Amino acid sequence: MKKQASCLRRADRARRDSSGFTLIEVMLTVAIVAILAAVALPSYRDYILRGQLVEGTNALSAMRADMERFFQDNRSYLKTGTFVPPCTTSDTKLNKFGTFTLTCSASTDTSYTLQATGSGTTNGFVFKIDQLGVQSTEITGVSGWSGCNKAWIMKRGQVCPA
Repeated sequence: MKKQASCLRRADRARRDSSGFTLIEVMLTVAIVAILAAVALPSYRDYILRGQLVEGTNALSAMRADMERFFQDNRSYLKTGTFVPPCTTSDTKLNKFGTFTLTCSASTDTSYTLQATGSGTTNGFVFKIDQLGVQSTEITGVSGWSGCNKAWIMKRGQVCPA
């Protein structure tokens, strides 16, 4: 009987000792999760921002194609009689693409400049393209990003081509 009681006490003690996590184990787990979150969150934000920047450049590419079709039909980027260039709409809803607002300036019969200006999460980003297809990016107030007068900058640290 004595031997059996001793075995039961040992089993009871072993069950009590392994019945949960210690405070150190929990704090270690929390620290690891915090470090992973500190590394992953900025990368995730950049990933989301890069996806939103595509909305602006896609809008510029589509509007450029529309302007070229208009030029082929009318031999001018300006209003010709009753034909109005696609970029001169006054409806702001038609010029809104995601967080970007598209504007256009057709200064002569043979030249124009399209511009997509970011707002909200893309505030500080301005993409441009002209009738020759020359792209440019102006970035203000966004750390780690720099502008370029020869290309659209689509990710942090991207270098302007030579």
